[in-house]
Amino acid sequence: MTRRVHVGGADPYDVVIGEGVHDALPGLLGERVRTVAVVHDEALPRLVRPVSSALNAAGYAVHELAVPSGEAAKDVGVLAGLWSSFARLGMTRTDAVVGVGGGATTDLAGFAAASWLRGVKVVQVPTTLLAMVDAAVGGKTGIDIPEGKNLVGAFHPPAGVLCELSTLASMDRVDYVSGLAETIKAGFIRDPKILELVEDDPDGAARPDGPHTLELVERAVQVKADVVSADLKESGLREILNYGHTLAHAIEKAEAYRFRHGHAVAIGMVYAAELARLAGRSDLVGRTERVLASVGLPTTYDAGAWDVLRAAMTIDKKSRGTTLRFVVLDGLAEPGRLEGPSEDLLAAAYRRVAP
Repeated sequence: MTRRVHVGGADPYDVVIGEGVHDALPGLLGERVRTVAVVHDEALPRLVRPVSSALNAAGYAVHELAVPSGEAAKDVGVLAGLWSSFARLGMTRTDAVVGVGGGATTDLAGFAAASWLRGVKVVQVPTTLLAMVDAAVGGKTGIDIPEGKNLVGAFHPPAGVLCELSTLASMDRVDYVSGLAETIKAGFIRDPKILELVEDDPDGAARPDGPHTLELVERAVQVKADVVSADLKESGLREILNYGHTLAHAIEKAEAYRFRHGHAVAIGMVYAAELARLAGRSDLVGRTERVLASVGLPTTYDAGAWDVLRAAMTIDKKSRGTTLRFVVLDGLAEPGRLEGPSEDLLAAAYRRVAP
């Protein structure tokens, strides 16, 4: 079964979800494209083959460009290497990039496409749950620098996204569960049915072959599609997608980006829920802890790390000047913003995740 989720806006596109979706790739690229650079995680040659096969069968000149696995791909040097490869291939404005891999790979491929000749077409083929429900959808692209994650990037909507669910079977369980954090986040900020599906069958939710995998992916993608269709460039509404991310990004920086993103987001959601509770906005912290723990996601972090994390939070894309801004919930599926919380409140909320 295949589902399509439409992402609207100035540059609309579809996210195709199911099995056997690679055949839709030529239709997303179109007839003007001649050369296709397939930017892929070097550890995933098996998952690249059906992509390249579909492109070769359609008559494109296909060039596979391997990049490092994980967050190491989102590096200025790796990006510069792709630019040089594009130049050697003679890629023009009517050619295209296809990103195949996890969220780091699709972030990099998207930014390479956005910056080459001021923007060429890109199609994303995410191979992890995290990338399917978050990174590959929405047009955010970027790389990391030592000072922070995703501080350099561009908004560059893809021509389409292909979520081939069969690729999830090759994931380690811990990595698959990590991707569930962003799925659960979508449930808290907009679609509580996601939470119900996870709570009714946490073991099934934590497996790629679970009974509700297609529905969970589709619902999470629909949440993101609805938000980015209304606000591509994060001028307001799109900020809600950063629920839990302020502390999460600080944890990732403190861990030199060796900490799983989903694990950091899970901890960050508990922190945001406790902030909301202490500020008198809502009390969802117990449910947050329970649903995350039920699938094996972490809900606590190092008690001695607060000073380092607090310093890292000052460099956050939601901040305005010196004022920290947090996405919090005023109720289930009722996101709001908490601006300039006191230092005492910030530290008190941290004690919930660092008992």
